[in-house]
Amino acid sequence: MIEEATGVGTSPWPLSVLFGGLVDPSRLSCLLALRERQRTVREILAATDLSQPNVSKHLSCLPESSLVRAERSGRLVAYGVADLEVEELLGVGEALLARIGGRPDREGEAR
Repeated sequence: MIEEATGVGTSPWPLSVLFGGLVDPSRLSCLLALRERQRTVREILAATDLSQPNVSKHLSCLPESSLVRAERSGRLVAYGVADLEVEELLGVGEALLARIGGRPDREGEAR
């Protein structure tokens, strides 16, 4: 389980920035494509079937939310999950969805 954070305090701002990286389905698709390993934009495109401008737009937001890191090697940039706890957070979300029997609707109930 994710350890209790220290030093964050009770301000909702850091959490809103973090979870903002998970709000958009396309952004989340990019993040999910990075679960297995680091990938280049081209590899993310193949894994997600999103358009190149869409992937580029979302990859610019994900490092800001501290969910993804980017490492340049020459002309290529490889993107990867920023921390093992990001993978754990995704797993917790999947476990919650499994427990409630599917995906939540807009009122928060399972369909």
